[in-house]
Amino acid sequence: MKLIVKICGLSSEEMVAAAIEAGADMIGLVFFPPSPRYVTLDRASRLAALARGRAEVAALTVDMSDRGLADIVEAVKPDWLQLHGKETPARVAAIKKRFARRAMKAIGLREPADLALAGAYRGIADRLLLDAKPPAGAALPGGNGMAFDWTILEGFDAGMPWLLSGGLGPTNVGTAIRVSGAHGVDVSSGVESAPGKKEASLIHAFVAAARRTAARQPERAF
Repeated sequence: MKLIVKICGLSSEEMVAAAIEAGADMIGLVFFPPSPRYVTLDRASRLAALARGRAEVAALTVDMSDRGLADIVEAVKPDWLQLHGKETPARVAAIKKRFARRAMKAIGLREPADLALAGAYRGIADRLLLDAKPPAGAALPGGNGMAFDWTILEGFDAGMPWLLSGGLGPTNVGTAIRVSGAHGVDVSSGVESAPGKKEASLIHAFVAAARRTAARQPERAF
């Protein structure tokens, strides 16, 4: 399968255009108010419209209610619901059934034992996002610019495609792909000049570096 490249936390028309021009497969829109990347429904709807048919749209939520998810699905019409909180396998299954959207479940990692949680979502989530666990007391579940030890993913089989996230940027994404064997990569703070401020040059550099590395790797399977 082709390496999936996702640019998350976009909040402006210019940066959505930059992600698409760079060749990203997915964009992420954040619906978590404490985040500097948070977007309103109105803005998200406009951004998603720019991407539709050119890149898939993921709506990132954190333990959101059905009412909140319904509002997002109606206004934004995302291709994916990215569940970045403590959603259980049962909750993920219920969300998929109710909203008829593919689900990507984020799992925080710090050590090999954390991978055990991934197995609970096999056959339920459509995709996993393996991210670095946030530090104690962090306000955000992701986008903290932290990496984890990618070697713990060597030989990892999730039974589904999975994206690697956490501390990635143009200079290390190639190494991350080679070491982890990820089916895709996700970046947010690594293509920013300040929290929430994306830079087109960094987006292009990130996508190009990921594609160069993928072209030299065996095709990913799952």
